[in-house]
Amino acid sequence: MVMMSNQAHFDSNLSIRKPKENKRMTIEFQHETLEIEVGELKLCFETGHMARQASGSVVLKVGDTMLFSAVTTKKEASEDIDFLPLRVDYQEKFSSAGKTLGGFIKREGRPTQRETLMSRLIDRPIRPLFPKGFYNEVQIATVLLSYDGETSPDPLALCATSAALSISEAPFANPIGAVRVGLINEQFVINPTMEQQKESKLDLLLAGTKDAILMIEGYCDFLSEEQIIEAIELGHESIKKICVALIDWKEKVGKKQNFDTLSVPPEELYKEIKEFVGSRLKDALALREKQPREEAMSTLKKEVMNHFFPEGTVAFKFKKRDVALAYKETTSRVMREAILESNSRPDGRKTDQVRPIHIKQSLLPRAHGSSLFTRGETQALAIATIGGLNMGQRYETVHEADIEQFYLQYFFPPYSVGEVGRIGPPGRREVGHGKLAERALRPTLPSKTEFPYTIRLESQIMESNGSSSMASVCGGSLALMDAGVPVLRPISGIAMGLILEEDKFVILSDISGTEDALGDMDFKLTGDADGITAFQMDIKVEGITHEIMRQALAQAKAGRQTILEKMVEVCPKAKKELSKWAPRIVILQVKPSQIGTIIGPGGKQIRAITEETGVELDIDDEGVVHITGADPAGVERAKNIVEDLVAEVEIGAVYEGKIVSIVNFGMFVQVIGGKEGLCHISEIANTRVDDITGLFKEGDPLKVKVLDINDRGQIKLSHKATL
Repeated sequence: MVMMSNQAHFDSNLSIRKPKENKRMTIEFQHETLEIEVGELKLCFETGHMARQASGSVVLKVGDTMLFSAVTTKKEASEDIDFLPLRVDYQEKFSSAGKTLGGFIKREGRPTQRETLMSRLIDRPIRPLFPKGFYNEVQIATVLLSYDGETSPDPLALCATSAALSISEAPFANPIGAVRVGLINEQFVINPTMEQQKESKLDLLLAGTKDAILMIEGYCDFLSEEQIIEAIELGHESIKKICVALIDWKEKVGKKQNFDTLSVPPEELYKEIKEFVGSRLKDALALREKQPREEAMSTLKKEVMNHFFPEGTVAFKFKKRDVALAYKETTSRVMREAILESNSRPDGRKTDQVRPIHIKQSLLPRAHGSSLFTRGETQALAIATIGGLNMGQRYETVHEADIEQFYLQYFFPPYSVGEVGRIGPPGRREVGHGKLAERALRPTLPSKTEFPYTIRLESQIMESNGSSSMASVCGGSLALMDAGVPVLRPISGIAMGLILEEDKFVILSDISGTEDALGDMDFKLTGDADGITAFQMDIKVEGITHEIMRQALAQAKAGRQTILEKMVEVCPKAKKELSKWAPRIVILQVKPSQIGTIIGPGGKQIRAITEETGVELDIDDEGVVHITGADPAGVERAKNIVEDLVAEVEIGAVYEGKIVSIVNFGMFVQVIGGKEGLCHISEIANTRVDDITGLFKEGDPLKVKVLDINDRGQIKLSHKATL
């Protein structure tokens, strides 16, 4: 009763506190959407629902694949920097595909190689579209939230980033679009599925505005220049459609862009710098060698800074940042004018001339293959190492987990440019250059059946003055041949540049570091005279026409051929024999049902084989056995053991067996693969045998013939039949 009264009293208190009307609180969202059909895909952009405190945020949906992109900017610019502090981070959540990381730690940590490459891919086309003089910090975070396993997220990540930038406060010039182009059954396909990409001879990702292409990343199986141009033109038509729709959406839902903090050097500063340096700048740029030229340029820059900011002065006419920028732009103008007016490059070459090439093969006596490739003042030491399956590079993405049996790792130490700096884990640039060279060389590799080795290539940059990634391709191809890898054909690589001023332009072959830094284009191409295997282009200005690209492709083809001729002079074909220091591999195919026989209970059998022979033995689920070892005799011994283990006993066959036990009615004899049969006492000799132990003992060899195998697998043997 007391409990009831207390409960009644409690309820009455509650009833007093109840409001007369129970109204629910709601959050209002200003939800805006945009739909664009591109090829077979419908791109659905949404904003106003997620991350509303960011400067701009967008969710892009295509089927069950969904990406999120957020842009944040600082209101004010730092006075201490003279570059755009843009940070791009791309992340793939494993939960997007209903997975977790396979390792011990389940939380996503440092970026994977794929995330690093995607971050670079997003950065490259958007960076040139920020206005000159914008130094506010900008951060872009693009995340894969849901993944259906079929829709490629790569072009969508670029589109989502572009949409978020377009509606943000960042002064982003023009929205960009991005598509992937494949070539399947000789037909170009816009945004092929992940499954279709496996059958495609082309993997082309391109991004640009409605007027021009800004970034190209392509890999193919020796396609022609004409096919590449056709694919780019087709892809740009779809890009235009995306850009036009995003421009309209920007007008509708975009925020006011922040142009208030732009800081551009005054025009009078350029005049004063030009008057102060006079002809000295042109003379410094005319020095042929990199280090003397850079030292002269550095000295001249110090003189300029001391002129405008003398010691003991408090108030200055110009900002230090403006003077540094104006000096750099003046340097660019002087170099560009010299090239456009007199075709005079900083190192004295003609516009289509390749730098001198020097090659040294088999430089490292213990390496499986090595090549020192020098082009001008750029030098790559390429090293090939071959091994078994255990040497493969394991990787895990939201799409798949697998092992890479060919990979190239690029190293760019500070001494390669004469600097003091950190040597440690690879940065984004090193990862990107390594992957470009790796995929450029992949089409030349033999099949796994023909050459069942894992191959690791290293490219150690010893000197750098432009085009080090292309030197890695050339050196890598030569190192593979030096290692005895039967490549289908050698390939070379070249980087092309561009100087563009209004309607005048010049294409530069094999660009140096100065031409890369002060020019308008970096267009890398690899392949041979018959086709292209990889191409990558970054543009710093809008206005690159298809005609310019056609001329660049034609000039690059001639340059590639020149380089290839030098390579073939030194190494006309791959070595016929592997290095004596390289391991040997034997591959056997067994029935899946026989895998357990080779492994044995608890792995006992496979451990015994490796301990006895010193080899590495791997078996996959299909019954493919890889035997790898440095000692050919050990490899052969392991092969014989495995063959014996899985060999089938045949009726009528004669074997050299071993007696394992003797009983009063006969002997059990081991024939092949640990299989035993009974040699009955009546099948031992042509005469009557009363005492077997008087003739044989356990462990003795015994030649036997298989008479029969019954339904239960029991083997009937005869020694008498072999006499």
